[in-house]
Amino acid sequence: MTDITAPRMLARTGGPSDGPTLVEHLAGWTLVVVVAMLVTRLGLF
Repeated sequence: MTDITAPRMLARTGGPSDGPTLVEHLAGWTLVVVVAMLVTRLGLF
């Protein structure tokens, strides 16, 4: 089988084709703040 007749198979990772959206950024930073507040309130840091 030559390169011309072989089907072109591209490796896909299944991830998003574009970057994270504003909502995803806000959700991530909210989670960071909540975890930081829990850690400081429980005296773990």
